[in-house]
Amino acid sequence: MKPDLPYPNRTEAGRLLVAELAHYKSKPDVVVLGLTRGGVPVAAEVASALQAPLDVIVVRKLGVPFQPELAMGAIAGDGTQVLDKDLVRALGITAKDVEAVTARERAELERRERLYRSGRPPLDLKGRTAILIDDGLATGSTMLAAVAFARRRVAKRIVLAVPVASVEAVDKLREKVDECLCLATPDLFVAVGAWYRNFLPVNDAEVIELLQESAKRTAETLPA
Repeated sequence: MKPDLPYPNRTEAGRLLVAELAHYKSKPDVVVLGLTRGGVPVAAEVASALQAPLDVIVVRKLGVPFQPELAMGAIAGDGTQVLDKDLVRALGITAKDVEAVTARERAELERRERLYRSGRPPLDLKGRTAILIDDGLATGSTMLAAVAFARRRVAKRIVLAVPVASVEAVDKLREKVDECLCLATPDLFVAVGAWYRNFLPVNDAEVIELLQESAKRTAETLPA
């Protein structure tokens, strides 16, 4: 059943995703990963309902130099980078331009990694089912980087789960993952925020709080 759009907020969108992911509940090999920052509140709802640990994939969009909202690629926290080479070529973007944007975004990415993890390593994905969650996909660039991140960390199965996405993004990503779940693909997509009534920016403090709450919940369920 298609959801009523727009979603009230990210939390409610996460609750709606849970129903489609119920078959992963209480499975010991499942890890839920929210893409920072907007995907984390959605992922937190899913992780809580599935009784699975929550972690983040810190990703940054690489915006076209003269049109920053347009993604030409993305990077993830371990150095994983994806680049839309056709777009870069078509727009005449030079390697020097790409390097400059990447350096700027990497600095912010590294700041967030340090802040969110406080020295803790990312959860081990080797041999596990990684459920990758964002609040929505426009071009899909950041999710492509997240999928590459999970592949490099030898996840056994990669599940993509989002409340809303463009048809183009879903088509691009479907073949890259083992399972692709998207609740809605509006014909006139425009932007992710158009499909939420409340789409306030998620700040660092919210991300840290959600990670801490999940870690506490996970610790409480471990055998004594």
